[in-house]
Amino acid sequence: MKFATQSLRSLLVLMVVFFSFGEVFAQENEGDASEFDPKELINGHVWDSHEFHIADWDGHPITLALPVILWTDNGLTVFSSARFEHDNSASVVVEENGNKFVRYNEHIFYADKFDKEKFDNTSTMGRPFLYEDRPLDFSITKTVFSMFLTLTLQLLIFIPAAKHYKKNKKAPRGLAGFLEPLILFVRNDIAIPNIGVKKYQKYMPFLLSVFFFIWINNLIGLIPFFPFSGNVTGNIAFTMVMALIVFIVTIFSGNKHYWGHILAPDVPKPLWILMIPIEIVGMFTKPFALMVRLFANITAGHIIILSLFGLIFIFESAFISPVSIVFVLFMSVLELLVAALQAYVFTLLAALFIGQAVEEAHE
Repeated sequence: MKFATQSLRSLLVLMVVFFSFGEVFAQENEGDASEFDPKELINGHVWDSHEFHIADWDGHPITLALPVILWTDNGLTVFSSARFEHDNSASVVVEENGNKFVRYNEHIFYADKFDKEKFDNTSTMGRPFLYEDRPLDFSITKTVFSMFLTLTLQLLIFIPAAKHYKKNKKAPRGLAGFLEPLILFVRNDIAIPNIGVKKYQKYMPFLLSVFFFIWINNLIGLIPFFPFSGNVTGNIAFTMVMALIVFIVTIFSGNKHYWGHILAPDVPKPLWILMIPIEIVGMFTKPFALMVRLFANITAGHIIILSLFGLIFIFESAFISPVSIVFVLFMSVLELLVAALQAYVFTLLAALFIGQAVEEAHE
């Protein structure tokens, strides 16, 4: 009863805050709906960035500038992203190491080669590869920063837990007691059923790393303030690399039976001309499905939540706030479930693919 009362109180406070916030916004932008661009709001969160936007003070943004690291025509070039002065429309030119740079939609270009029309007419997948117009970008962006943060958190969590097991032979307590059911879950419900009781131990470190790395990154993306808020698993480049790692582990784990099933399937030889290409294509569609599934599910959740917030400003009325806040709270709780579920599904499929590669021929 006490918990329900506290929850209701928190909900009412949130509704009052957003009601007031929405009313102020509506009054300040009355008759000018062009001030709010929901697409810009959503893209600003979903896309990667060279800086963290912390807050706004007296009309000026407070940000944490991250280092820009470029490989240019003149070699390695390093400078702070603060030199772009929060500009993301190619209006501010930064001169460094004999080159001039502009930033547009979080992509850095040579100022003398940038073509806005060419960039806008290029597909989203092709934009990062406009290498003739831009330097190679190795910057520490929000995504990279968040991955380092997740790695640090994993070390801070698992190293003390491992030391606890070495010193204490009794039932684990504290952090170790919290982690043990999760580790046993990965072992008993993911690794052993899919890889087998004889071979699962070899892959447990990999599966545990994948599970917790994705899960923590998913949770970081749901926390909307610094040093969190990085949408790592909603970045298709990240999910592509994760899927590629699973693909490499799978093919290098493949035994004679696995490769025989692909290159010499147990069908009449005239059908090999059809079956072998299908099996080879299947090797690549599996990691592709891993990549798209994680990216799409996480990105969709962020877009829905931000769209619900945007309704307050689109309608320019605070009366829409209660509806938006209730649905945002519902989606946020659902996203907590999705964060763990997607880590589980990715790890489960990775174990399944590895299990297919190490499976011995049936008698």
